[in-house]
Amino acid sequence: MLSRIKYIGLNPARLFVLSFLGLILIGTILLLLPISTTGSISLIDALFTTTSAVCVTGLVALDTSKDFTLFGQTVIMVMIQAGGLGILTFASYFSYFFKGGSSYEDQLTIGNISNIEKIDEIFKTLKRILIITIGIEAVGAFFILTSLSSALMPGLGDRIYFSVFHSISAFCNAGFSTLPHGIMENGYVDNYRFQLSLIFLFVLGGLGFPIVINLLKYLKHLIRRTFLQIFNHKKDVYKPWVMKLGSKINLITTFSLIVIGTILIFINEYNNILSSHQGVGKFVTALFTATTPRTAGFNSVDFNQLHLSSLIIIIILMWIGASPASTGGGIKTSTFAIAVLNFISLARGRKNIEVYSREVSETSIRRAFAVMTLSVVVLGIGSLLISYFDEGLRLLDIIFESVSAYSTVGLSLGITPTLSSASKLVLIILMFIGRVTTLTLLIAFFKQVRMSNYTYPSEEILIN
Repeated sequence: MLSRIKYIGLNPARLFVLSFLGLILIGTILLLLPISTTGSISLIDALFTTTSAVCVTGLVALDTSKDFTLFGQTVIMVMIQAGGLGILTFASYFSYFFKGGSSYEDQLTIGNISNIEKIDEIFKTLKRILIITIGIEAVGAFFILTSLSSALMPGLGDRIYFSVFHSISAFCNAGFSTLPHGIMENGYVDNYRFQLSLIFLFVLGGLGFPIVINLLKYLKHLIRRTFLQIFNHKKDVYKPWVMKLGSKINLITTFSLIVIGTILIFINEYNNILSSHQGVGKFVTALFTATTPRTAGFNSVDFNQLHLSSLIIIIILMWIGASPASTGGGIKTSTFAIAVLNFISLARGRKNIEVYSREVSETSIRRAFAVMTLSVVVLGIGSLLISYFDEGLRLLDIIFESVSAYSTVGLSLGITPTLSSASKLVLIILMFIGRVTTLTLLIAFFKQVRMSNYTYPSEEILIN
């Protein structure tokens, strides 16, 4: 299947981009059907909703609970799942499954898209991704189901559908909810078990499949090593570097951002939005508010009521986003970590970035700063266009909405439904660019130059 794309000039990056465009087109057509909505829906709103679902953003131009029927909500849920995993993960694996095999070139294409290094492990890894996704979402749906009150939702079928929808939305970091006011709805805003279930799902989804698989492998090795040491008294079962450098950096960065964000929100909003919560509820609400900007998009508080300093913290957290190869967006935790490590290395007068007895490659550093620079450029252009099309908006609202769209977060200060069609189109483009990443777009549509066997003399350029 994939080997045929070479005849029409599609590299893996173009295939990845076009697959998302195709999925958005299909979703838009389905949402335009009369069976999908309770009333009429414009083309721009259907396109906006589908793009938000496929790009697992969560920004909404319409009320998901009121304006869409059960069929429409199911279409949105399927789009979230397909967009979260990546349509090519589905297509590639099931093509391989039904054909009984795959060519070497197909495996190279899928490996390039899926960021898998070993060719012989590509389809094994894709199978693990599907199993892990379904497994985690099933466990999450069960926890959500057990946290729901039958008084608020009497029908068992309704509670099951609600649990499955929110489990998929949370794990894929989409932020869509079938509740009219999201998690702020009465009966749910103080349901801390429900909120902890969502946190469990979107944190795991934001870690990325390679990290989750590597973490499971490390835990398996740790258990086996402990078991052998206790019962067989063996001391030679230690294997170095079971946990990869990338996994360590992303896990430490993720944990640090969660802790720092929670502490700052807890202290800053203790007598503000947290005042209506008591005891452990204050901590859970602060934790939820600090973790949801990591591209999850659910809101258990009114973000318009936050202090300005808290909003700035949330914008920074949204911009950083989740880990690479995950269902989340943003510039990624690895990019942010490499930037910080580079600052430290420069301050110490070192030429290279060294961490955990390893040296970060020059390619990774260049990519990290390219991603950061491109994100600022794209966000600047997007904010400029929205401010031009809707002149009466505050700059803070525009920047917040732009960062939320680009980082596929879905948090909003409430201006999205009131935007003009032109501004909604800008947000659609930001969501799409944020999902497929700017580097992927550049690689997809710019001819790559072959490596040369020569180098020019280097020269220092004055920076400061």
